[in-house]
Amino acid sequence: MKVDPRVLLVGPRGRRLCLDIAGSAIEGDSSHAAEEYRLAVGYAAYDLDPGRGTSRVMFSFGGGELVTPHPSPADVARLLDLLPLVEPDEGTLLRGLMAAVDFARYWQEPDGEDVLAAAPEMREALARVAASVAQCPVASWWTTPLDLAAQWAVTLMEGPSPPTAVTGTTRELLAHWHSATVEDEARARRERPRDPRASLSGTWWSTPPAELTRTTRSLGELGPVGLWLVEDAFNWDRATARHVSAPHDVTVYEVEGPEAWAELCRRYPLEVTASRRHDWYRTTGIDARWVIPDWSRVAEDFDAVHVTALGYLTTAGRAVAVAAAEDMYTVLAGWNPDQTYWLTDSTAPASVEQTWRRNDRDSAWSQSAS
Repeated sequence: MKVDPRVLLVGPRGRRLCLDIAGSAIEGDSSHAAEEYRLAVGYAAYDLDPGRGTSRVMFSFGGGELVTPHPSPADVARLLDLLPLVEPDEGTLLRGLMAAVDFARYWQEPDGEDVLAAAPEMREALARVAASVAQCPVASWWTTPLDLAAQWAVTLMEGPSPPTAVTGTTRELLAHWHSATVEDEARARRERPRDPRASLSGTWWSTPPAELTRTTRSLGELGPVGLWLVEDAFNWDRATARHVSAPHDVTVYEVEGPEAWAELCRRYPLEVTASRRHDWYRTTGIDARWVIPDWSRVAEDFDAVHVTALGYLTTAGRAVAVAAAEDMYTVLAGWNPDQTYWLTDSTAPASVEQTWRRNDRDSAWSQSAS
């Protein structure tokens, strides 16, 4: 199934993808128009960034006062409209996805580039980029359901020591997760202020427990998606990838977009308002009742939950209405594109294992012999 270009601009991660691909499309273009656009994006994003002048600063290397232009989103959009675009290739799309994932943050306000891409004028200009992405055959896997035959579990490592092995059955891990989440919410309700603008942070993700088996598909010579697309990533330099097999009769819940995520929360709601309020207010600007799926209950009906790449791009980081009449919302946070969480012990690692290393020069992953 092809990507619908219209949905690429409904969520912050899809818009960031398109903004990055627009920049990639003019890499190497030394024309005045391309340079003007690049500078305008940088200056506009700086002006719109909530950390302007503090966590994000500009320096003058010539001495004296730094004088910069202040292009508006409309100015940037007009410059983008003047630039020719080429159809992105697989590498460009992967880099665009990496940018969309790398700059996702659910514990603070969106950065300047996300704010810029969300401006109405920019969304109109980025529609042309979204259309070029949607036409790419190499983006076809973004909409496909879980590929049972090509699932890989990636273990990312920094330094020589492998991570500590996880013990316990899936049922035990989910029961512990449920108890800890309920306790965290009760504690936050007692101790945290109601004002969503209070400077507090805590639990911001909406994933099942990280100790569960997590897999993504393989991209051929590029390796598993889980090597490249990881939210809140660290400087991992080594990884192992192990092929994972599962019975063909497993039941899988597919998150293909915001409505599928909302429906999962409607069917298995677990309220986390007090523990998520401050973080999710900052990232969405909405003060509401917040829920996530109760994964211990989801596991009673499904063996796995898979978020497609397009589901991620259209859903992650948004305040998704679960029950608008009850002012109830949710956020897909902490997931990665094409990621599957397994809620069963029926999966088994196969004998095929790969070792991967990250290149310091360009941060690309390549398979190694050991």
